[in-house]
Amino acid sequence: MSLANTNTSPLIEGFEVVIGFETHTQLTTQSKIFSRASTAFGAEANTQACAVDLALPGTLPVMNKAAVERAIEFGLAVGGEISERSIFARKNYFYPDLPKGYQISQFEIPVVVGGEVSFFLGDTKKTVRLVRAHLEEDAGKSLHEDFVNQSGIDLNRAGTPLLEIVTEPDMRSSAEAVAYAKELHKIVTWIGICDGNMQEGSFRCDANVSVRRPGEALGTRREIKNLNSFKFMQQAIDFEVRWQIEQILDGHKIIQATVLFNPDTGETKSMRTKEDAAEYRYFPDPDLPPLEVSRTWVDEVKSRMGELPRDKAARFVSALGLPEYDASTLTQNQAMANYFEQTVALGAQAKLVSNWMMGELSRRLNAAHLDFDASPMSAPTLAALILRIMDATLSNHSAKTLLDTLWEDGDSRGREPTAAQALVDLAIERLGLKQMNDTSALEGIIEQVIAANPDNIAQIKAGKDKAFNALVGQVMKASKGKANPKDVNDLLQAKLALL
Repeated sequence: MSLANTNTSPLIEGFEVVIGFETHTQLTTQSKIFSRASTAFGAEANTQACAVDLALPGTLPVMNKAAVERAIEFGLAVGGEISERSIFARKNYFYPDLPKGYQISQFEIPVVVGGEVSFFLGDTKKTVRLVRAHLEEDAGKSLHEDFVNQSGIDLNRAGTPLLEIVTEPDMRSSAEAVAYAKELHKIVTWIGICDGNMQEGSFRCDANVSVRRPGEALGTRREIKNLNSFKFMQQAIDFEVRWQIEQILDGHKIIQATVLFNPDTGETKSMRTKEDAAEYRYFPDPDLPPLEVSRTWVDEVKSRMGELPRDKAARFVSALGLPEYDASTLTQNQAMANYFEQTVALGAQAKLVSNWMMGELSRRLNAAHLDFDASPMSAPTLAALILRIMDATLSNHSAKTLLDTLWEDGDSRGREPTAAQALVDLAIERLGLKQMNDTSALEGIIEQVIAANPDNIAQIKAGKDKAFNALVGQVMKASKGKANPKDVNDLLQAKLALL
C-alpha cells in the first residue's frame, strides 16, 4: 500500500479520522509571564533570561497582569467561561532547556473553560468545541544545527507567556483541521493577543491524530508536534492518517507517541512515547497564589476589546443581508473587514462588494502576497467601479477590464471618494468601456448575428437552449463586451419569437 495518495474524506478505507488540537499562542506582552525579562524575538542567545527565568535560588515568580488580560480577551472572543479562581501547577519533567526541572502551567482549573470556534469548510459550517485555554510559561530552546556532537541551549524563550488552547477531538479530516487552525489564527491575531507568526514560533499547533472504525471507541492517538505552517499541517496529518491505517491493516497496534513531521520527506517520525498527565506529577505551585478574576475586571477588559470578528460577521448578515459564508470570509482579518465596510459606506451594494473582494481582488492580492490594507486599488475606487456597474454604465466584463488597468496603474491609493469616482469615469471614457444602452444599435447587432447563424436558429426552434446561449455570446462578442447582458437576452428572445 502506498502512502503517496492521501484522502481527506470522512471515511478512508472504512476508517474514521479523529483529530484534536493543542495550540500554543505566544502572548503579545512586552515582558515574560513571571518576570520582567523582555520577550522580544531575535536577541542574541541567553541575553533575555533573568534570574527568575533561570530558576536561581531565592527567586520567586510574579504574575504578569497583561498575560491574564489577554487570556480573558480570548475567553470572551470564543464564548468561553472565565474562571473566577484558577490555579497554577508545576508540570514536572526533565529536559535540558527547562531550567527549573518543571514548567509552571495550569492543570485542574484553567483560566478559560469551554468555548467554540466556528468556520466554513467549503459551503458547510463547522464548529469545534474547546475544552480549555490555560496560561503557562514556555521552555527554552535546544540548538543542534550549529554544533558538532553537542547541543546548545538558548533560554531567551524560557518564561515567555503562552496560552495553550485545547479542543475536543471534533475534527474529521486534515482539511477540517487546517480550516480550524486558520480560524483560530484569525481570532487571536484579530484581538491582538498573539502576532500569529508561525515561523518565529508564536503560533504552534500540535495535532492529536487517531483513526477508528465508525462506531468504535476512540483509537490511540499520536501527537504531531510543532506544526509551523498550514501547508505542512495538512501534509503531516494526511501522512499520519495513512500510516496509522496501514499499521492497523497489517495487524500492528498503534502506540501512543509524540511524533515530528519532516517536510523534506513528507513523513512523520516517532520522537518519544507520549507521557500521560500522571507522569508529569502535577501539583499546585506553592510560590503562586490562586489567580482571581473578578467580574468587574472581565467587564473592563471587554469594554476595551471592540467588535469581535464573529459579532461583525453576524452584523454583516443581519444588517447587510450577506450570506454567512461571505460574512465569515470578509472577517478573515481586520484589514479585509475594514476595506469592505469602507466600500459599502460609499454606496456600493454589499453583495457586489463581497463578490468583487472575494473574487477578483483576493485573487490579485494573493498572487502579489498583499493584504487589503496594501491593495493597489483603494476602497473608494472599488466603490466607484461598483457604482458604475449598478447604474449600468459598466458591464461585468468591462468592469474587469477596467480593474486590470487601474490595478496596473496603481494610482488610486489615497484618493478621496470624489477623486476616485473621477478617476474611474475618466478611465471608462479613455478605454471606451461604457456599456451600450442604445437599443436601436443593439437591435442592429442582434439582427446581423441572427442572419449569420441559421444553424443556431434551427437548433433553438428544436428546443436546444445551448444554441440560444451561443447566440448571446456572439452578440456580446460583436458588441466588444459593451452590450448590457439583460438587454441582449430580452431583445434576442423578442426577435426570435417573431421568426
